[in-house]
Amino acid sequence: MNANNDASRLRRELLEEVARTFMHDPETGSTEGLGEIDRVPFKLFPRTQKSVRCCIYRDRAIVRYRLLAQLGFAIEDEVDESTSLLAYAQRVKERAASGTVSGPYLTVIDEACNSCLRARYMVTNLCQACLARPCMRNCPKQAISIDRKASIDEEKCVNCGLCMQACPYHAIVKLSVPCEEACPVDAIAKDESGKEHIDYAKCVHCGKCMVECPFGAIAEKSQMADVLSTLAAARKADSEGKAAKSLVAIYAPAVAAQFTEGLDKIEASLRALGFADVYEVAAGAEITAQKEAEELSERLEKGSGLMTTSCCPAYYETVRKHLPDLASRVSSTRSPMYYTAELAKADHPDAIIVFIGPCVAKKKEARESGLVAYVLNAEELGAMLVAAGIELGSIQGMAPKALAGKDGRGFPASGGVAAAVRSKLTSLPGCEYGCASECVNGLDKKGIARLKLFAAGKLKTDLLEVMACEGGCIAGPAVLVNPKRAQAQLDTIIKNSD
Repeated sequence: MNANNDASRLRRELLEEVARTFMHDPETGSTEGLGEIDRVPFKLFPRTQKSVRCCIYRDRAIVRYRLLAQLGFAIEDEVDESTSLLAYAQRVKERAASGTVSGPYLTVIDEACNSCLRARYMVTNLCQACLARPCMRNCPKQAISIDRKASIDEEKCVNCGLCMQACPYHAIVKLSVPCEEACPVDAIAKDESGKEHIDYAKCVHCGKCMVECPFGAIAEKSQMADVLSTLAAARKADSEGKAAKSLVAIYAPAVAAQFTEGLDKIEASLRALGFADVYEVAAGAEITAQKEAEELSERLEKGSGLMTTSCCPAYYETVRKHLPDLASRVSSTRSPMYYTAELAKADHPDAIIVFIGPCVAKKKEARESGLVAYVLNAEELGAMLVAAGIELGSIQGMAPKALAGKDGRGFPASGGVAAAVRSKLTSLPGCEYGCASECVNGLDKKGIARLKLFAAGKLKTDLLEVMACEGGCIAGPAVLVNPKRAQAQLDTIIKNSD
């Protein structure tokens, strides 16, 4: 679904409200307080406004649940509906002080779920009951009968879609459930009440269901409030002359592509938000590409065949949970996030590392890394900048550390990882091996089927890049701009790289 819609607009507006709430905490010297968050549902849906759902009161209730997710709580875990948002915001401060966040990282707002009809094919009024009867003749289950109009017997129909393909009038359409259709691993389905439920034993946290739901019923459990609370605590401790852990931001090249103002202004804006230091994750991508080139060279020398490469945790989860036959083909090299966090920790051993990227899946990788404490997405960074009144166009830029080149900065576009590995491979001393490469551009059901062919040896190549999002990380589930615009900005960044 196109990111330019009212569901994404509301999500970003609520993120801005949460950011303002924590930035205007009394502990930071503001006259406002966390209690302002309880006013947000009324602010967005005043009594005089036309309701989106059945009534304005349900709209407010759904906004409350969205805010719960943005405060980092799972809707499924709520035990007392009367608990105020202020109480949850105070729990965030306690959670941030302990530095503990937990998965799963998606949550379903059942109150917002529309309980869509199950996926099926339906005959519309465009049907002409034609003489040819192609829909009826091509149905393998004799599920179609025609009187004055074709009709489908749902008991017999197996949803093969041949009737829709055969109809010359396009009178048969497929009614799909967007979130179920988008999930590449069938991890989301209706429960006994007709509401969608995520099976986290199958889920790979790709975020596709969240993006495709037209009702915004699937939300990411945000860690933004934890980061803002930790930043505020660090500022307070500093003002009182007390020791406090600093926060260091590491930002993905996909995030850099969301802004046209340049890397120098992005890094300056992050420092203005309170981060003690800033690192470009493209620097870690250079390390990943180099190590994967060395690993691939060894595999080619041994004749061990296919190696897959990806900086996407959703792909690794897909292999672990659904494609175990491909496990031996997965590169053992760590991700750019991991190596950049190592660089940051070497300079700031006691710092709290915050990764800023375009997706949901990095939260699980961060937790398992032991290096990265929190993960923000591009939308959350945008909300923080708006709430803080920081305009990238007018801020004084800061020169980046210049640890990354074209190879590392090209990682977030489809084909960029494989291109970087091939580039490093050709520069290895004494390397005599060529490298054939292919890309699975998007983990959808077709992509999964293609991966199975590679796992079975029916498709062959030396290096296979896998991206969960079609177009790469610049098209992640939590980006700010159209992927084409992000690609243009990424091309500019790469062009200006040494």
